[in-house]
Amino acid sequence: MTWQTQLLFGQELAFTPLIGLVFFATLIIYALHRLVGMSKVKDFLDVERYRVIQEYRWHIWFYAGIAILGGGICFFWVSFSVQIIILIPALLSLAYVIPFIGRQSLRLRDIDMIKIFLVAGVWSYVTVLLPAAELNLLQTPKTWLMFAERSLFVFAITLPFDIRDLKVDQHNKVRTIPAMLGISKTLWLAAALLLTFMVLVYLTYPSPNTFFALLLSAFSTFLFIYYSPRFEHDYYFTGLMDGTMIIQFLLVLFFNF
Repeated sequence: MTWQTQLLFGQELAFTPLIGLVFFATLIIYALHRLVGMSKVKDFLDVERYRVIQEYRWHIWFYAGIAILGGGICFFWVSFSVQIIILIPALLSLAYVIPFIGRQSLRLRDIDMIKIFLVAGVWSYVTVLLPAAELNLLQTPKTWLMFAERSLFVFAITLPFDIRDLKVDQHNKVRTIPAMLGISKTLWLAAALLLTFMVLVYLTYPSPNTFFALLLSAFSTFLFIYYSPRFEHDYYFTGLMDGTMIIQFLLVLFFNF
């Protein structure tokens, strides 16, 4: 999605230090999230995805080590402006996965309702504002419209994960949107978010090719969200739902370049 932003700003598709930094930083956070989060799901180790994480935890530590090394190298090659503004999502992301609040050692994601807003905000910050800062485009209206539509899209595709995690979140006494609204209303919320996303897309991109690419992305994504309550296998979520970001990028790439 960082590549997608660069393409939509008229840049060529290339491996840059920023792309490397985003990749390695994401790998670090995902690895830490898997490792630290196991302490919160001890009563659910019979669930396949938790059992797999437990079995391969030393592999995940190894991946985290490689990511820290790679991310550190890329950090010193990005512009100073990127080095400064990446501190905000970096600190939020670490606080999201590392317990530090109170006697119960809570993470930010363990606070009622905040999890999904953090995910949408940080992902959009990283994939839109960082490349915009590198191109000195932070003050343009297009950047902030792009940030808003990206936030809506990520918010929508995060809702199925909260539906999937209802039992675990209830066990940990974390209130989420599906817990408050119910599954049916949560699906309607996802539809409203994607419709608003398309309105912002129309305002942001004059190119009909980009609009059509993102329209296809929104339509296919809603279908995947709509059917998500019927599936429990992790491949549907960390494969297909997370994969909607890759699908969107490929659609933009195909219709524009």
